[in-house]
Amino acid sequence: MLIWLHLIAAVLAAVLGAANLALAKGNLRHRVFGWAWMAAMLFLTLSSFGIGELRDGELSWLHGLTLWTLFCMWVAIVSIRTGRVRTHAAFMTGTMSGLLIAGAFAFLPGRFIGHLLGY
Repeated sequence: MLIWLHLIAAVLAAVLGAANLALAKGNLRHRVFGWAWMAAMLFLTLSSFGIGELRDGELSWLHGLTLWTLFCMWVAIVSIRTGRVRTHAAFMTGTMSGLLIAGAFAFLPGRFIGHLLGY
């Protein structure tokens, strides 16, 4: 069940993140989408610690990337709160790129999505 919730959060974060990167910045919609994206990403990152399919239930190197993602999200929030818009934008774009790269790894054979797709 956790992996399904993780997958739903990943898809939601990808859609919200892509929309927020494409739409106008600094308005109410951007902030609402941003906080919704942060909530999805927070669930996504924290739920990953309950998923250990690569190493028979143990944490893997991917969980190190999860810690890095949490750090980057924190830097992005602190940056915008202190008026460093470029730093905020860079960390949000980087975190979104990381989400997409991690998502690509989910399609590898032997992973959950690979099983769903029949390979």
